Amino acid sequence: MAKVKRCQACDNRPVPDFSTFEGNPDFVLSLARGLAVIEAFEDHPEGVTVGDIAARTGLSRASVRRLLITLEMLGYASHAGPTYRLGSRALRLGFSFLSSTSLPALALPVLEEVTAIIRESSSLSALDGDEIVYLARSATRRVMSVGLSVGSRLPAYCTSMGRVLLAAMGDGELPAYLKRTTLRAYTPRTITAKRLLSVEIDRVRVQGYALVNEELELGLRSLAVPVRNRAGKVVAAMNTGVQASRVTPEEMVERFLPVLRKGAARLGLALV
Repeated sequence: MAKVKRCQACDNRPVPDFSTFEGNPDFVLSLARGLAVIEAFEDHPEGVTVGDIAARTGLSRASVRRLLITLEMLGYASHAGPTYRLGSRALRLGFSFLSSTSLPALALPVLEEVTAIIRESSSLSALDGDEIVYLARSATRRVMSVGLSVGSRLPAYCTSMGRVLLAAMGDGELPAYLKRTTLRAYTPRTITAKRLLSVEIDRVRVQGYALVNEELELGLRSLAVPVRNRAGKVVAAMNTGVQASRVTPEEMVERFLPVLRKGAARLGLALV
């Protein structure tokens, strides 16, 4: 690992020191600097400036500016005036991490236990760009016309897990998502007005769960809760879906919500 030194201008944040690798022909300094710039966005949902990143990385302002322009050209960053923010493509880096770790393996026995208790299918997903991606699933029966499996993708805005994950976005991320997303009506119940969707996501954030009633497919109701790691960060969502003719929304909240929350908490304890 690279040595670190402390940045006195940015709350004692460690500044990468790549001198350890000087002379190593296999070390790509430009890549290391680019990753350091991406990491400098951490805990700053309001965005950062070239000067902020220079202070946090120890790189020159000229180097930071070139790296940010490159990231912007590739879709990993965007800017408004002097302020830069990570772009939606940066979420792919996080998804690559999630999909390469033991999260799906850890989740499967939890999902199987949830399914055994409620006798309904349960799933785990993460946000990848503007869609959710299924990471693990325990199915009892098909409740959608299209079968779901690990790797399946669905739009975030009209799914219960998607709304839970959207509710966990930073203040600057959700407005950007709403601005760029076209809300297609999958059923007559789908929320397609961005103002109403924003209100609904605020409701999800406050109540701690999302209940989506026949918005993705007629006859399908789903209920989802966030999965937080031990640091309290939302890293995934867990849900169950049922045929609307068999279970009312009120029954789902009363019977399934406590089980899902318990399962999410159990999984979260195993995550760093």
